Amino acid sequence: MVQKSKGPRRRTRNLLKIRNREKTPITRYLKEFEIGNNVLIDPTPSSPKGMPFRRFFGRTGVITEKRGKSYIVKIKDGKKEKKLIARPEHLKAI
Repeated sequence: MVQKSKGPRRRTRNLLKIRNREKTPITRYLKEFEIGNNVLIDPTPSSPKGMPFRRFFGRTGVITEKRGKSYIVKIKDGKKEKKLIARPEHLKAI
């Protein structure tokens, strides 16, 4: 028997499908956000580095700090508040 995969990208065939056949623009990688901005978590499948876990795709949050090239995003998951580390290409300003 083959062992079942338990990786972070399992069951994501449709979720991480590239929507159009264009390259991701370089401006998406060079975005800057201010602390306190509201952002939408919208992953870019072509860049796995700094991608949040798939449970948080489509959620909105607030940027609390910058850490290197990445940002710390505070979101509400049920009754808990969680912090995600995400790169700017996976975030959209609201």
